[in-house]
Amino acid sequence: MSAATICDRTRLRVRVSGAVQGVGFRPYVYGLATRYGLAGFVANGPEGVTIEVEGGRASEFLATLPLEAPPLARIDHICVQETAALATEKFSIGASEGGKLSTHIIADAATCGQCLSELFDPENRHYLYPFISCSHCGPRYTIAGRLPYDRHNTVMKAFRLCAACTAEYADPASRRFHAEAIACPECGPRLSHGINAIVAAIAGGQVIAIKGLGGYQLLCDARNQDAVQRLRSRKQRRQKPFAVMLGSIECVNEIAEANALELALLESAARPIVLLTSRKCLAPAIAPGLSRVGVMLPVAPLHHLIFHALRSTGAWIAEPSPVIVVTSANPCGEPLLIDNAQALRRLEAIADLVVTHDRDILTRADDSVVAVVAGRSQFIRRARGYAPEPIQLAQSVPPVLAVGGALKSTVTITRDNQAFVSQHIGDLNTPEGIRVFEGTIQHLASILDVEPVVIAHDLHPDMASTRFAQASGRALIAVQHHHAHAAAVIAEHGHAGPALALVLDGHGVGSDAGNWGGELLLCEGAMCRRIGHLAPLQMPGGDRASREPWRMASAILHWLGRGNEIAPRFAAQRQARCISALLDQSGGATTTSAGRLFDAVAALLGIVSWQSYEGEAAIKLEALVRRTAILEAGWTIDGGVLSLRPLFARLIADDIDAAGGAGLFHGTFAAACVDWVMRSARTTGVNTVVLSGGCFQNAILMDEIWRGCCAAGLTPLVPQRVPPNDGGLSLGQAWIAALQIAEQSSASEGRG
Repeated sequence: MSAATICDRTRLRVRVSGAVQGVGFRPYVYGLATRYGLAGFVANGPEGVTIEVEGGRASEFLATLPLEAPPLARIDHICVQETAALATEKFSIGASEGGKLSTHIIADAATCGQCLSELFDPENRHYLYPFISCSHCGPRYTIAGRLPYDRHNTVMKAFRLCAACTAEYADPASRRFHAEAIACPECGPRLSHGINAIVAAIAGGQVIAIKGLGGYQLLCDARNQDAVQRLRSRKQRRQKPFAVMLGSIECVNEIAEANALELALLESAARPIVLLTSRKCLAPAIAPGLSRVGVMLPVAPLHHLIFHALRSTGAWIAEPSPVIVVTSANPCGEPLLIDNAQALRRLEAIADLVVTHDRDILTRADDSVVAVVAGRSQFIRRARGYAPEPIQLAQSVPPVLAVGGALKSTVTITRDNQAFVSQHIGDLNTPEGIRVFEGTIQHLASILDVEPVVIAHDLHPDMASTRFAQASGRALIAVQHHHAHAAAVIAEHGHAGPALALVLDGHGVGSDAGNWGGELLLCEGAMCRRIGHLAPLQMPGGDRASREPWRMASAILHWLGRGNEIAPRFAAQRQARCISALLDQSGGATTTSAGRLFDAVAALLGIVSWQSYEGEAAIKLEALVRRTAILEAGWTIDGGVLSLRPLFARLIADDIDAAGGAGLFHGTFAAACVDWVMRSARTTGVNTVVLSGGCFQNAILMDEIWRGCCAAGLTPLVPQRVPPNDGGLSLGQAWIAALQIAEQSSASEGRG
């Protein structure tokens, strides 16, 4: 409708969809309507926000509506209809409407600038209050039980507003108007311990636990090597890196190098952990053997209060600035703790001080982790601050539940033309992990008001997610692991038509029941064809080889006809003397995994022989690269099979050191992959190339393959809305399942 057609006596019904609940959108509309002298109302509804306006300046209202929206709002669609004028004189904010839901809860947001100013203003009633929030910031998804997003549907229903908060909550001119999480020292949640006790413990080298937005976190002084080692010992986390938190953006340069995009990510409302090049000035135990460190800024008011108090103590008078370790409180690799009683019991042996509060967490959400790769942001873990923001799909699809894999688990539910990918759940290798996985499905389906018609799952029969799907009694669609990796990228980019997919991954069951992981696929619609793979390599010991890289290195030596070198090279490994005999046997496990090649090279170069956490060998191998190099004729391609045998023969030479070998491996492998893709593009006529799989968390590999594809005239598509690792599987599964249903429906209609 053209604004010019609106007359003075016309009343307009405006429906706004998107992230428009819980973000101060209704008071924004109220203020806008008041500015233009309009009558009518605004109310939350199942589709988002409903507005009715009438008056002579309604056209100006419509033009301005999308331009000045609150910072956390996102408008996806505005629908305008004319209706009969009611000759009302006032504009009001109405009660929430009922009906079938098509809106959603937005993600939690870090403390905004206005609340931060009030937090440290002695004249403000929220002075030093660790739960200050407004419609521009604070918890959302983690405290909401269902939609619509009203206070009585959140954990805040347990806190009756005082007179002052009630006045702000009811005042359309206040940024706390219907801000469901608001509270103050008079009527809101309380900490179990004071800030001074928390700071004294950190400054004294102790480990503390605090209840964050999405769950409990463990904190200690990141400059205190003894404190960090103590945390490692108690948490049984031998080598896996810790993230650190700084008090302000101005302090980042003290510990890391950051470009403009990385700084913007650090300061965004999502407040993720951002991987930055480390200046190596923190405790060595923070990120052993790595070149990057995970950095984040304060998320909640409590974090700001801790840094304010730290800077006020004698422990940090001036330089350097305080830095604290902030890591998830999930003992023994289980899901993040959110319950007070569980935290007090299970963190007793880890933390010297456990700080609780009485605002419940309904949905756990770990800190998100991102990196800047090939000039754009890429998720390593998508959780707090981003979930459950939807991913727009190229078309409306049936309601599908996709249950992901076994590691870095997420689930996805589709609704109309949107896919809602859950927060990172974690690994499904414990009863508690499976319980959280099932609870996440139930909660996400409930708040979206969706009843899935089918469940999509991985081909692997022994995954807990697959068993859940099979026990559900619903219609099932199995999706091959690497096809799902590729489809996730295709879905988020809305790509139509065929695409090549280079999937470099650790492990996934293939359509032939084999152990795949380095695959070149041709994808079109719901179909996928394997057109190439890495040369198969033996896996002595089966799955043990994924945890013990020396075994994969032994397979390389055996492949090169140098099996006699295995025992002396890996003399520290008790079974090294008998591994050659195992490799001589036929019928053993083999793999085309790209991840296992990184493991093998790390062991051959003496970097890692046994992994204490997933991906350790590959991450430490990447950290050694100073510059890349390409070994000419370092690979062969025959019948779609890419072999790096010539490269491996060079890497075991005596004149190659670890750093040089790491650079040669990365450069040559990337060049080989580009050559592989280019040949397939010429053969198939398909120039769009999807890059996905866990190995593409490697920034060097992603950057060099992406640049190589661009230079060759190809169009690479890379993961941006979900991780390239298994955290993106559920989105790909959901998209493939939805396409299969659509194709089956079209076929049925054709037969009819």
